[in-house]
Amino acid sequence: MSRPALTRPLRSDRGDMPRTDPERWRLNTDKVGRLNWIYVRDDDELRRRPQTPYEKYVLGLETGLPALSKAETPYDASLNGLRFLKELQLDEGLWACRYGGPMFLLIGIVGAHYVTKTPIPEEWKIEIIRYLTNTAHPVDGGWGLHSEDKSTVFGTACNYVVIRLMGMPPEHPVAVAARETLHKFGGAVGCPQWGKVFLSLLNLYEWDGVNPIPPDMWALPDWLPFHPSKWWIHCRQVYLPMGYLYSEKVKAPLDPLLESLRSEIYTVPYDTIDFSKHRNDISEIDIYYPHTTILNVVNSAMVLWEKFIRPDWVKQKARDTVVDLIRKENQNTDFLCVGPINNVLNAIVIYCEEGPNSKNFLRHKERFADFMYISEEGMLMTGTNGVQCWDTSHTLQTICTIGAGDLPEFRETVKKGLKFLDNSQFTENCIPGSFRDGRLGCWPFSTKDQGYTVSDCTAEALKAVLMVQKLPNVDTLVSDERIYPAIDVLLSLQNRGNFSPGSFASYEKIRGTPLLELVNPAEVFGNIMVEYPYVECSDSVVIGLSYFRDHSSYRRNEVVRAIDDAISYIKSEQDSNGGWYGSWGICFTYAAMFAIEALSYQGEVYANSEVVRKGCHFLAKRQEADGGWGESYRSCETLTYVPHEQTQVVNTAWACLALMLAEYPDIEVIRRGIRLIMSRQQPNGEWKQEGIEGVFNRSCMIEYPNYKFYFPIKALGLFAKKYSNTPLF
Repeated sequence: MSRPALTRPLRSDRGDMPRTDPERWRLNTDKVGRLNWIYVRDDDELRRRPQTPYEKYVLGLETGLPALSKAETPYDASLNGLRFLKELQLDEGLWACRYGGPMFLLIGIVGAHYVTKTPIPEEWKIEIIRYLTNTAHPVDGGWGLHSEDKSTVFGTACNYVVIRLMGMPPEHPVAVAARETLHKFGGAVGCPQWGKVFLSLLNLYEWDGVNPIPPDMWALPDWLPFHPSKWWIHCRQVYLPMGYLYSEKVKAPLDPLLESLRSEIYTVPYDTIDFSKHRNDISEIDIYYPHTTILNVVNSAMVLWEKFIRPDWVKQKARDTVVDLIRKENQNTDFLCVGPINNVLNAIVIYCEEGPNSKNFLRHKERFADFMYISEEGMLMTGTNGVQCWDTSHTLQTICTIGAGDLPEFRETVKKGLKFLDNSQFTENCIPGSFRDGRLGCWPFSTKDQGYTVSDCTAEALKAVLMVQKLPNVDTLVSDERIYPAIDVLLSLQNRGNFSPGSFASYEKIRGTPLLELVNPAEVFGNIMVEYPYVECSDSVVIGLSYFRDHSSYRRNEVVRAIDDAISYIKSEQDSNGGWYGSWGICFTYAAMFAIEALSYQGEVYANSEVVRKGCHFLAKRQEADGGWGESYRSCETLTYVPHEQTQVVNTAWACLALMLAEYPDIEVIRRGIRLIMSRQQPNGEWKQEGIEGVFNRSCMIEYPNYKFYFPIKALGLFAKKYSNTPLF
């Protein structure tokens, strides 16, 4: 059963559930975009530091921003949207957001606190309970893989444990409903592998019931084609600490609360369960990527290896190698790690290795807060430590595209944003032996501290920097000499040879064969084992390199070749019906915007390109009766276009941008979409949140709440520039 839209009043506000005072929350940040929410108890500090419009906005409070003059034309609407978005910019120049959606993260942060005996702040407990109450399925009370998903065993078991550890009594109606749904699914034995790992760490499941996660593979020669260094970065960095914890059978000491939970999340007494027989039990409602026969054979062989064959020295060598790589990951990311899962698992490993008072573990504890985000619905754990660089780059591009960068009212907005990108550029490479590619001169998805560059994030930041620094009254902060290393890295990331030649993946070049997907153990995610070529990443790199090509002659021939080869790849990925599958946004509308933009920069438009014509026809055929487009997240799961129940402002903006960049001749199709965007704009210039916007690994959706601002603003402004700025109503 899919999840209906969130309704007001929030479920947590309909009874006597405690909540913190939303007027006491403040967001701390720094010049490289660190985001830490703090709860201020001192009244004098509250008076000294009034809440900003962004803090009020994300907490659902009245922002105090005035209603704007009613927009009669697309450009007026575009500027009104930008005026609202300008007020959300933080002093350090970035735009922050609530990067939520995945519903399997809180068990990690709560579990890490519990295992390491680290107290959780009371305000976190209160707001975590509120968040899970408000995101529980309104019909069956469970939780899914993500916030718009049907209820699953993974989501329900993990989040039931969280609300109980946070202090909700088992007789509370929210707990009762979730427990009944979990029991209806057969109990927690049906959790996928990651759920079983988290429950094992909390002594709520037995490690014998977890399929092998051997750290031994890290001790093998790294030239082997299946060595973990060949895996996708998120996969290898999650399974790195998981392997340690699995091998050492780490678990929290049993206490009365955990004893009680053992009796609550299963349908039979805990002591009667033979967990070793449930390694391969995954609920049918959860499974997205079933086990292959090869994986089952490998798992059985590894069980025998661990129990009867593996020498102690091999286990110790593997342990030493894993711990060394975890320490390097911590150093390369200032203890943020690539994402929230390996952040908390690495923290537990460091706790086990070095103890609770070590400098490294204490730094891990400080970093936990970087992933915790307060919102109107409560406190969640974010999918990374933010979207700071990505959102700032796209916002600056939007301002320049619509011609607002020259306007006095947005001049400081642009300068502050450029300064943030200046501060965010990587100034050093990773520690040798980390199995990491170069990052010098590149930009991150979130923050410089987080330490990871992504191909499209570097390309979009590069484009933003070049656009902004061409404006009058803007100083050059990022010199060409600082940009050249980014070009070097982008060129080095292009895939050659047998792995989708011409394409770009996400973090790294493709290192391993897709055949490794045959041993994908995660069960709920697809395409996690190795890097894959991505249309959107390739599109962004083409766009960024095209801007650079027109700016500088540095490595000109190689840049031109990289663009040409990437364009060939993009064309090859178009489906026969004209669509492109989007791997990071929902879904075909998202990919079409990027693909057609990349093609348009090479002079390919509707009039002269069959590829572009097919892309335009794909979009035009899917326009809804109200003039908008609406695409469901089910498109990502099924790899085919699935309409949303309602049209979406974000999908509509993506489709309109694609058609405009393609110079689609039927302007009325575009005009109807622009009218839809204008009709949903609020008097203060904002657009309300609609459906979830992003995705990863095909099955898990994730929020990009700033998409509803800068993409509609860009679509409105571009329409006014290309066609006419006359009233549309």
